[in-house]
Formats: sequence, C-alpha cells, structure tokens
Amino acid sequence: MTDEQKELLQGGMEQIGLECTAQRSEAFGLLVSELVEWNTHVNLTATATPEEIIKRHLLDSLSLIDACRLDGAGSLIDVGCGAGFPGLPLKIMMPKLQVGFLDSTEKKLKFIEHMDDLLNIKNVEYLHMRAEEAGRSAAHREKYDAAVARAVAELRVLAEYCLPLVKTGGVFVAMKGPDAAQELDEARGAIDLLGGEVEAVRRFTLPMTELGRTIIIIRKRKPTPEKYPRPNAKIEKKPL
Repeated sequence: MTDEQKELLQGGMEQIGLECTAQRSEAFGLLVSELVEWNTHVNLTATATPEEIIKRHLLDSLSLIDACRLDGAGSLIDVGCGAGFPGLPLKIMMPKLQVGFLDSTEKKLKFIEHMDDLLNIKNVEYLHMRAEEAGRSAAHREKYDAAVARAVAELRVLAEYCLPLVKTGGVFVAMKGPDAAQELDEARGAIDLLGGEVEAVRRFTLPMTELGRTIIIIRKRKPTPEKYPRPNAKIEKKPL
C-alpha cells in the first residue's frame, strides 16, 4: 500500500477503536494488493481500487469486532464469503478464531486459500457448497459459535441459511445497509421460528465514508427445527 492508503486504513481503524500495528498493516496491504491483482482476471469484486477496498471491505468487515463483541475465541462461519469479507479481516485481527469460508463459487474460495497461504493463516476451512446444504449436513449444522453474512440476501432468507449453522447460545450477524428496518420487521417471525431472537441492532456510518450501515445481531435461543433449512428453490420462492 502507498503511504496515503496506509493512513486511510489506520485512520479508519482508529475510528473503530482498533490498533493498526505494523504486522496488521502489512497483512492488510498484501490482501488489498492481491485482491486488486486477482480482480483483473477473475472478477472477485466490483470494488476495484485499493482505496475503495480499504473503505468498503476492510473497514466494513472490521466494524463487526466491536459491534458483536467478538473476542477472538471460538468458531465463525462466513456465509456467502465472496472474496473473504468479513472472514479474512476478522481472522487477521484474531488469529485464534476458527473460520469457515462458505461460498458456492469455487474461484472465490481459491483466492481465500491463496491469501491464507501467503499470510500463513491456520485453522480455516473452505466449504464449496450452498448454505442450505451445509445447514443440513451433520458436519456443519449447529456447529459454529457465530455465523456472519454480508448483504447476501434479504433477512428472512439469510436467517434460514444461517441460523441452522449456529450453536444454541451463539449468534447470527447480518450486515446490512442503512434501510434495514422494514426488512427486519418482516423477518421477525422467521427468526423466531428458526430459534433466534433479535438481540441488538447497531446503526453507524462506515469510517472514512458517508455510507450508512446496519448490523443486526440475532442470538440463537433454541435449536432450529429439523425441517429447516428447506431446499434453496423453496427458500427463495417462498421466504418464511
């Protein structure tokens, strides 16, 4: 990264309340440069410039640490992880966190695996499958302390994808834009049916931008009924 890009990252992290150590700056710089390079021929993300990646991906991902009180312990699954956000930045900040990267697009998982090799990141798994497949698999159903999803689908749909993956007592965290109130109201019945309860809603402006964000934290209060998640076609056609 250039000096200006490092200052952008450091300033944004300070606003979130995080320390940008030299080691973290180096790791994030490598992530940004590799994403820019891969994006020229693999099309991993529509956000192509280093500055936009820092603001819209890195800082957006890191906002989860304070909002969800993640302490670096336990396990997390990043559902629809794309190019590794928020999972990769969270893993860089909290090396002991066990992270599962789940996506149906193999090339995106290949990029994450490449970054993990470059950064010598351990305790990760790559799940090339659909979320509802993982939710019905004994290897993944109700196995994670936290599930996160970043604007993958509307909240009713996300809840059915993610809550089956979370242990009772764990959390599902949905990262949304500024206008999530109606979406949340429409999803409350589905969240309850799937064993969850809305614990907190955090609204803020993304550091170094004027972009509004909403983080919805849903606590898993009881096991998800066995019939969920349904097949993808049913989830998409008739949300709960």
